[in-house]
Amino acid sequence: MPKVSVIMPSYNTATLIAEALDSVFAQDYSDFEVIVINDGSPDTPELERVLEPYRDRIVYLKQENRRACGARNNGINHARGEYVAFLDSDDSWMPTYLRTQMGHLEKNPSLDMIYCDCLIYGGGAQSGKTFMQTCPSDGPVNFESLLLEMCQVPISGTIVRRELLIAAGGFDERLPMCDDYEMWLRLAYRGSRIVYHPGVLARLRIGRPNSLSASEARMLGALLTILSKVKTDWNLSKEQQILLAKKFDRTTALFDLERGKEFLKQNEFNQARTLLEQANGQLRRGKLKLTLFGLRVAPALTAFAARGWDRFRLRFVG
Repeated sequence: MPKVSVIMPSYNTATLIAEALDSVFAQDYSDFEVIVINDGSPDTPELERVLEPYRDRIVYLKQENRRACGARNNGINHARGEYVAFLDSDDSWMPTYLRTQMGHLEKNPSLDMIYCDCLIYGGGAQSGKTFMQTCPSDGPVNFESLLLEMCQVPISGTIVRRELLIAAGGFDERLPMCDDYEMWLRLAYRGSRIVYHPGVLARLRIGRPNSLSASEARMLGALLTILSKVKTDWNLSKEQQILLAKKFDRTTALFDLERGKEFLKQNEFNQARTLLEQANGQLRRGKLKLTLFGLRVAPALTAFAARGWDRFRLRFVG
């Protein structure tokens, strides 16, 4: 029985997955199995051609498309390891990743989950920075710090006890996005001991989205779905309910901001103004106030400036 099961979903990553697999098989820790899940990928013929040299060293599963969370659940159900290590098929690990992570876990048997820092690459202003430089972890990892995003978890830098994932019910496949964030919240809420360390042991590939604002809006909408689920279904303490309400209000404001920006770029000025005013009631940002002023006196020019700024961000900020 392997100690670790490496779970690797694949969807349209035929050109990238060999790099990920090579990084796993270059580990200086050998007690693992690799499970690759083809998540109904449209590039299946090319993917299977790329996987052919690895087939005697991996477990290969095929399924209809259920997104990454469904692929991870399938991998967890087939895993034999005591621990599960997640690796997206467009990311990769440093050679010491498993040895270092498992060393921490084996020295501290009470720990249930660990994550590390990761190097970001692939374009944009974040490239060359580490995950924790852009998404810090500060203080102990618990429900509250995860809820407030004081601690943020890179899934390709994470190892967790398999039995806890199963006991928690697996990743929630009903969620449109951010299902990994919801899982970490759920594990912490259920009392799992989670820690991190600053070692940079993985590489995260960051692509350039077609529309930064549209992508951000989808993510914030998914976060609101998760927060609503937590409020309705979880038995929170009064203190946790207060934190959740503050988080919900701020996330709603950010969601309104992103949707307002999209309407503004489409010259839908009334909808943009309504949403941006709602956002400003919570956020109170100087640039937002300036945009609202622009919508009152020169809406078309304001929309032109917003489109130009988005193109600038897409090209130079990433």
